[in-house]
Amino acid sequence: MRKMNKALAVIMAAAMTAATIAGCGGSNAGGTTEAAKTEAAKTEAAAPAESKADEKKEAEAAPDDYHLELKLSHVFAPNEALTKNMQKIADNVREKTNGAIDIQCFPQSQLPVYQDGVAQVAQGANFISVEDPSYLADYVKDFNVLAGPMLVTSYEQYQYLLTTPEVQDMEAKLEEQGIKILNLGYIFGFRSMMTNKVIEKPEDLVGMKIRTPKSELYVNTLNAMGATATPMGFADTISAVQQGVVDGLEGTIDAYGSNGSAEVAKNMALTKHLLGVCGAYINVDVYNSIPEKYRTILQEEFDKGAVEMVKEITENEKAQMEALEKDQGIKFNEVDSAAFQEKIAPLYKDMEENKGVTPGLYDKFQEYIKNMPQ
Repeated sequence: MRKMNKALAVIMAAAMTAATIAGCGGSNAGGTTEAAKTEAAKTEAAAPAESKADEKKEAEAAPDDYHLELKLSHVFAPNEALTKNMQKIADNVREKTNGAIDIQCFPQSQLPVYQDGVAQVAQGANFISVEDPSYLADYVKDFNVLAGPMLVTSYEQYQYLLTTPEVQDMEAKLEEQGIKILNLGYIFGFRSMMTNKVIEKPEDLVGMKIRTPKSELYVNTLNAMGATATPMGFADTISAVQQGVVDGLEGTIDAYGSNGSAEVAKNMALTKHLLGVCGAYINVDVYNSIPEKYRTILQEEFDKGAVEMVKEITENEKAQMEALEKDQGIKFNEVDSAAFQEKIAPLYKDMEENKGVTPGLYDKFQEYIKNMPQ
């Protein structure tokens, strides 16, 4: 109705203008007609801009009865840092939007996870998938490198790479596939080997079956390191180690003491072969449909949550290691990192030749790391 009123107003304004000019024009009828046309054209030209502005305001305004329920899914156990972080974000968003956006969290694979979770997002569900960036490589191949083995040696290096033009371009291409990254920086530690055998070099892993998430990158990484990668859901992992189906698993220090791993594997070899990190992903259209004031709150809380999580992990890691040693008899050992890096190096070449990754991207990232501000 508002648009119809505006259109009517345009027509009436043009008619009145034409009549006024005609009445004042005397014998110069041709001139007054052209003036009227010019004035009407100006009025009509202004109308679409005004309409668009009003439409934008209407889209940005949140109706009093607006409500959106989003299901958030991940694989992490209740006591792990990421689970607590996501629940805190959900609580904050619900409170600050007065319940308009209600994020329901489902940990421990209660809803689709891994590739299936990201697919839910891409297909347009009211769904937030919290997953390793490697699963984004199904949509934009260059995410293989960002999630790649031994790419970084510190949390700060990874956070710096997220600011580079290359990663920004990757995120833009991902949005073309329907996936919006809310934040890509939920770091929960470096992943290392958890077994009942001391692992110091690649040869020590030969013949050992190590559980890994169902990710092609993870499987390829463990195989390259010398192990026999065995992908399976985490719900089956602890019993699989107990029964000898697998010889161990890999994961972070935070997960070691909270998901049952320390009960079945008493040694952690600090291979730090992959950075434990997740992103939070939402469908582009779902995100854009949220009224602006609520969308701003949603984005701010997911950004803040990532910062707080990294801070917490950094501060707690040493204390967690000490507690694992004292309370559960866990032993930690350093490894020959150079030997493992040599083993995984061909993976990046394979990414370029067979996975569609941009040639030279790994080297570009290493150059950024080398020259990053101190």
